[in-house]
Amino acid sequence: MRILLASPIDTEALAILQQRHDVVSCIGASQEQLRERIRDREILIFRSGVEIGGELMAEAPGLRLLIRAGSGLDNIDLDYLRTHGLELQRIPQPGARAVAELAFGLMLALSRKILVADRLLREGVWAKHRLTGHLLTSKQLGIVGLGNIGSLLANMGLAWNMRVTGCVEHPSPERAAAFASQGIQLADLDTVLASADYLSVCVPLKDSTCKLIGREELAMMKPGSYVLNMARGGIIDEAALSEVLRQGSLAGAALDVHQVEGGGAISPLADLPNVVLTPHIGAMTIDSQREIGRRIIGIVDTFAVSGSTPDGQARETGLPL
Repeated sequence: MRILLASPIDTEALAILQQRHDVVSCIGASQEQLRERIRDREILIFRSGVEIGGELMAEAPGLRLLIRAGSGLDNIDLDYLRTHGLELQRIPQPGARAVAELAFGLMLALSRKILVADRLLREGVWAKHRLTGHLLTSKQLGIVGLGNIGSLLANMGLAWNMRVTGCVEHPSPERAAAFASQGIQLADLDTVLASADYLSVCVPLKDSTCKLIGREELAMMKPGSYVLNMARGGIIDEAALSEVLRQGSLAGAALDVHQVEGGGAISPLADLPNVVLTPHIGAMTIDSQREIGRRIIGIVDTFAVSGSTPDGQARETGLPL
């Protein structure tokens, strides 16, 4: 198969693909360079950080399959896919586990002031009695979006004896009963916001979720609560979050995703000691990237033989909330 690789993948997986197929690597390329390289390609492999628009895909008349080496689809023109009959495969599960684990780690970092404690101790300050924190046990974990990541995070919270409430875009009595059987209470967004000690945003970025959490929503939250964004920059209004944190209404926040990423951008929250910032590393574990690479190989090899993707890899053009 003639493959264009627009984003980095596991090095072992890349080596296998290069042995078996015709792979052109265009990592970090401009849109103009991508348009030049994609013209004779049949498969496009990509992740976040590269824009896959209709204009780009239109340059490749032989393009048949796109593989999203992860979950989010906010950087691809789904309307073009549908109208041109292109197949899209995403690989959400391995990265979802890694993102959920990072979210839990960030909750612990916020609750126990781990980054502040580390910095002070390195400066020779023994701040033991200044750094009292909170237990996660018995606290309310609110999750906006109970898809792949949100559901995993919910189960982790339950394992730590947290009370878990979540909301979804399309609630129903059947979904509420299914979540209730796992110990998760399904509620509306306002209820999740008002009850959460820890609020984690786990929805995709699209028109209906852009700035979903703004000043009004943050004002609904309990004094002393924490906010995490593990989804996409832009779902939480960072200017509003900065304002609320500076007023002292919230205890802290952690963001792995940002409204502006890369290019030397500095977050408007960077000067706040009760904020933890990470550079979109949610899915960046050796284990998850190795598994994603393995699945990419399976999808490509099967497609090369049969012209369709492997059994169990359903065609997907959206994400559950």
